[in-house]
Order: sequence, then structure tokens, then C-alpha cells
Amino acid sequence: MTDAYTGGCACGAIRYEVPSEPISMLHCQCRHCQQKSGTGHGSYLTFMQRGTVKLQGDATHWNITGDTGVVKTRAFCPSCGSPVYMTIDVAPDIFVVHAASLDDPSRFKPQKVMFSSSSHAWDYIDPDLPRFEKMPPR
Repeated sequence: MTDAYTGGCACGAIRYEVPSEPISMLHCQCRHCQQKSGTGHGSYLTFMQRGTVKLQGDATHWNITGDTGVVKTRAFCPSCGSPVYMTIDVAPDIFVVHAASLDDPSRFKPQKVMFSSSSHAWDYIDPDLPRFEKMPPR
């Protein structure tokens, strides 16, 4: 068994613990992630078995509909504003955390870049990572 992935918001009001390994680690350059992050992309770890995740604290949630019509619920801290996690309506077992919310962000090892068609020249991401112009095939 691996060490759990732990993290939370900047002020500590929201905490999570995920006991499994991520199924994916990626950068997303879609316009929604740019707006949410305030920069050129969002960086995420995606986990299965949402039911095993331990959450503490009360997040504020808001929904956004992606290009494919999938509704994503983003969770952030109402005190400090830090984005912490995301869930997906059509995949209720998925739990996504923001890489910067990890207690040990060095555990984030990106594997791919999604929505590279929305990238900006000033947002440098490792050119050796596989890139997908939109959502990659499953």
C-alpha cells in the first residue's frame, strides 16, 4: 500500500486524505481551467473510489459545464478561496484534487496535457509530455 495523498486549502479549513494512487495526473489548458487558476492551466490528480476519500471542512461548490456537456462541481474554501477538489456528475466515483493543494506537491508527476488547443505561448509546460488538443480518448 502507498502513503495516502493528503492536502487541503491554504488556511487549513478544508482537508482531504486519499488512500489510493491516482489514475491520472495532468495539466489542463482549457479556458475554464485558465480562468479558475488565474494562469495558463490547471494541474490535477484524478483518483477512483471517491467513497474512500476522507474530507474535513465545508467547501463552497459551483458547477461548470465542459465542452462535452459534462457538469463538473468545483470545490473551494469559502475562507481563503483556495481551489481544493472537483467531482464529475457522470463519474460519481471520481475525485480530482488540485496539485497545489497537496501537502507534498512534489508527488505530482504530470503525464499529459489536455486542451492544448487553448494554450498560450507564455504558459510553458514540459514539451515532452503527450498533448491532446481537446479531451483525450479514454
